[in-house]
Parts: sequence; structure tokens; C-alpha cells
Amino acid sequence: MAEEPHDIHLVIGNEELVIRRLYQTLSIVNDIGIGLIFLIGSFMFFGESTMTAGTVLFVIGSALMLIRPCIRIGRQVHLKRIGSKDPTDSALGY
Repeated sequence: MAEEPHDIHLVIGNEELVIRRLYQTLSIVNDIGIGLIFLIGSFMFFGESTMTAGTVLFVIGSALMLIRPCIRIGRQVHLKRIGSKDPTDSALGY
């Protein structure tokens, strides 16, 4: 895969982490966070003493669900501003 000017490079010791397609990566990380928060919140509903904390996690998970379309809108605005010339580049891909 060719290097792109918008790739993010993080050096960790002798290794380098390269993050490509930032908006798709943010969307995936957000989806993982949503899944984890809802899963933990679900388990907290099993106990009476943790039900309030479970409810809080469900509210946080719901807020994260609102972030995903914001990431997609940000990507669309960014692509519009820089003028992507790749005809296969689509916001529907994630």
C-alpha cells in the first residue's frame, strides 16, 4: 500500500504503527467502544447494586452511537474540501 500524506505514524520502541484511512479507523474504534460499553452495561443489569451504573453505560453507549454519523459527516466534508479524485472512495464503505 502506497504511503499517503495523511497517514498517521506512531513510533513505539522499534516498531511503527501506521494508521491509514483515519475516518474509517475512527468509525471502527467507535463501534468497538459502543459494543464494549453495551456489553458491560448488560452484565451490570444482572445485579441490583450495579443497575444504575449499567444505565449510565447505556446512556454513554447511546451517545457514542451518535458519534458515528458525525464521523461520517466529517469525512464527507473533508473529502469535499480536499477533492478526493478516487472514484472508489465512498463513505458507504464503513
